[in-house]
This record gives sequence, structure tokens and C-alpha cells, in this order.
Amino acid sequence: MTDQEIIELINSSLAEEFELDLADMIPEANLYEDLELDSLDTVDMVIVLEGAFNFKIREEEAIREIRTLSDIHRFVIEKKRSLEA
Repeated sequence: MTDQEIIELINSSLAEEFELDLADMIPEANLYEDLELDSLDTVDMVIVLEGAFNFKIREEEAIREIRTLSDIHRFVIEKKRSLEA
């Protein structure tokens, strides 16, 4: 799976789960201010990503640092690479 395919899967999965417009799914979008997610949505986001990529991320400390869609993209790409290595 290429980085672009990962990004597209993240964007489409989150857009579907949270009823967001794909046009709003830009890398610099802030999850809380631009996409209007809240702390409870963050829990759902983790579950959606775990299901889409078939790996656990709940216990990852780095998940707490995520603020933008780009942060999610980078996190998932790095996690996927580390699991494949």
C-alpha cells in the first residue's frame, strides 16, 4: 500500500464515520477547530483507524499529539512501516 493510498483510506474512513465532506479533508485541517471533532470523537477515530489498517494504536503515546489530518497521515504511515519492517 502506497503512502497516497494510506492517506486516501484515512480520509475516506474518517469522512464516512464523522459525516465530513471529502473536500474538507486537507492535510492542514485541524481536527478540533476545522473538522469540529471532540474528545469523544477521538476515541471513535482510533477505532476507525484500527479497523481500517488492522493494527492497534490505542496504547500509543504519539496519538495524544495528533492535532491535524496531516498528523494522522504521518502517524499511520510510520506505524504501518514499522510493522512491515
